[in-house]
Amino acid sequence: MDVKNLKDYLHWLYYQYLLITSIYVLEPWEQTLFNTVLFTMVAMVIYTSYVFVPIHVRLALEFFSGLCGGQQESTVALIS
Repeated sequence: MDVKNLKDYLHWLYYQYLLITSIYVLEPWEQTLFNTVLFTMVAMVIYTSYVFVPIHVRLALEFFSGLCGGQQESTVALIS
């Protein structure tokens, strides 16, 4: 892929983003504020997913393995 084609493609994608979100009608400072808030929210969702989803998946697997007749740990074995 040519560098000029890549630049044109990225410009086209940004233009589509402006049209879909309708922020092309906003002033530049409003666009910056909107993009900052949107980027912050997306970053927080990604971070939260990265940190908390594995914990919940592990807990769900432990719960469902217990329901399906999984091996229960003995409290006597844990104390010894």
